[in-house]
Amino acid sequence: MADRGAKRPTVSVPDDWPAHPDLTLALNGMGGFDWDLDSGLMHMDPPALEVFDMRPSEYDDRPETLNARVPGHEAARLDALVARALKDGSDSYGAYFRVRLRNGELRWTHSQGSIRRDETGRPRRIIGVVRDASHEYTHAAERLAVDEERRRHTSVVERTTAALAHARTVGEVIAVLAGEEGLSRLGAENIILGLVEAGRIRLVSEGKAGSYVPDLEYTRVGDEFPMSEVVRTLNPRYVRSRDEFKRAYPRLWPAIEPLNVNSAAYLPLIAQGRPIGVIGLFFERESDFRDQERNVLVALGSSIAQSLARAMLYDQEHDLAAGLQQAMLPRRIPGVPDAQIAVRYRSARMGRAIGGDWYDVIPLPNGRVAAVIGDVQGHDTQAAALMGQLRIVLRAYAAEGHAPATVMGRASAFLNELDTDRFATCTYVDADLSTGAARIVRAGHIDPLLRHAEGICRLLPVAGGLPLGISSEFRRLDYPVTTVQLAAGDTLVLCTDGIVEQPGTDLDDGMRHLAREIRDGPQDVQQLADHLCESAGDRTNEDDMALLLLRRLGAPEHDTVGRFRQHIAPADPDGLSAARHMIRAAVRAWGAAERAEEIELVADELITNALLHTDGEAVVNIRMPHSVGRRLRLEVEDRSSSLPRRREPGEAGVSGRGLLLVDRLADVWGVEPRGGGKCVWCEFNCP
Repeated sequence: MADRGAKRPTVSVPDDWPAHPDLTLALNGMGGFDWDLDSGLMHMDPPALEVFDMRPSEYDDRPETLNARVPGHEAARLDALVARALKDGSDSYGAYFRVRLRNGELRWTHSQGSIRRDETGRPRRIIGVVRDASHEYTHAAERLAVDEERRRHTSVVERTTAALAHARTVGEVIAVLAGEEGLSRLGAENIILGLVEAGRIRLVSEGKAGSYVPDLEYTRVGDEFPMSEVVRTLNPRYVRSRDEFKRAYPRLWPAIEPLNVNSAAYLPLIAQGRPIGVIGLFFERESDFRDQERNVLVALGSSIAQSLARAMLYDQEHDLAAGLQQAMLPRRIPGVPDAQIAVRYRSARMGRAIGGDWYDVIPLPNGRVAAVIGDVQGHDTQAAALMGQLRIVLRAYAAEGHAPATVMGRASAFLNELDTDRFATCTYVDADLSTGAARIVRAGHIDPLLRHAEGICRLLPVAGGLPLGISSEFRRLDYPVTTVQLAAGDTLVLCTDGIVEQPGTDLDDGMRHLAREIRDGPQDVQQLADHLCESAGDRTNEDDMALLLLRRLGAPEHDTVGRFRQHIAPADPDGLSAARHMIRAAVRAWGAAERAEEIELVADELITNALLHTDGEAVVNIRMPHSVGRRLRLEVEDRSSSLPRRREPGEAGVSGRGLLLVDRLADVWGVEPRGGGKCVWCEFNCP
């Protein structure tokens, strides 16, 4: 214990002491010391050495010599106190500490020093007294015990409040209080927690098994239980002993009797002037719950009540937001012949903040099906409302039988007409599962992924347009369409960025991680969807997440490495550029990188000829078989029945070189009439 800085020393010590010692010190059972801070030497008179039970011959004027008599922890506490007094400008200090005598006993001692400083305030000298304070032992011990108890109780409230600050939900509040760490922090054997609901108390945490009346999850406020009594009176109820438990609450006693409980405190949890719950703390010890402990428990109950009220509001808001979000998503996914479909949605744990992520599966005319994934900008009710409207209009446009690009363009115009500053990203897939042809339109959304029947997973490079709303603003409603061939057993994976994005992580890294999870995940579509959700949930992600998996059924085609199909509209330079890029990427992915540039060059020439010399679009098909002597086949279709002619250009000719280039680069090529048009094909050996 210390009383440093409280007042100046009550003992008068001459400035030239110890040259002229004051005999009154010895007469009062005190010894004196003079500590020269510059030299570090501390002179002690014989009475002072007697206090330390040291002989003059054993002391050499060095303070560290006293360590033989002062226990280490006491010396550290005394040194820290003196150092603070020197540093903070104090004129004096005082402290109780213990000295170990020759016989091994500990004796309480008191020291008081006067700090002498020079004109700059720098400490130069400490003159003081030391005395035997063993007669004050009982009083000092009591003060230490009281201070320690006060610090312990204050620490319980402070540490519990700090832990509760991170608890957002009622479940997290319970975990902070009822877990092993929480029980240790509270010094309790067990706790129970009940919430007040419509005149009843619902037990939400029983703590250790058997700590409450069995089969009574709900109790009425009027029942004769301590929790009910606390809610009725709004006052704590302290049960001091097992006898009091047995006498006051006979219905509760059978549950308490087998437990190691000898006292309990039931505290009302009051928020905004009304009881919201009650907490019961059970202790191994019997206790009279004196005033100081009761004050601490009341403060603890107030802190728990505020955290619980905040958590209850958080849970209510999130449940409301999640319910609203779920109401706007499809209630069921229609059965689709020749396909397996799995959908998942996970909302972010962000209170009222709800997102605009959505998915949809829409039956189309002629046995086709549309798969939609999208995300409206923002996390609020407006984002959810816009999501619901977009989902409805997309279904309407798709059900009318419009082409994918038209569906997306009309949806963008609709969003722009709503006069909102929000935009939305979306991917729309129109799949004919009987043939495997899938036409994909992407509006600012992340690319889909494709898991092949043999287990390979790759990113589908889908040509993209501007997000919905923005494309209409810039009058760019002609969305490019990418056609891919889904082989039997292939799974198309559509998702929102919440499943791949993580703070501080690049999006490309997230996509690569997702591709690995898809490749290594279960074969079953539903199990694969659960696996991907769990993988995303393991990461600290606060965004919503939507996921849609579409698998084409049928026997896998093991003779094909990959297929690619793309429609290029006339007067669409961006579409032509995107097609070249995707052809090169696909060919490289199929293991034919050494011929990728040649194939790209030939495809570009054939596509350009089709667009220049016909009135319609060009359709590109590429197929790579699995055979040992693999031969990639490239086909470009158009609507003209006029067959191309190969001719030799003159030296100054600017045309006629296309088929010559095809003839030089392709291993074999030809032309086939097809219905109302033709197909120019060529093959490349890619061993």
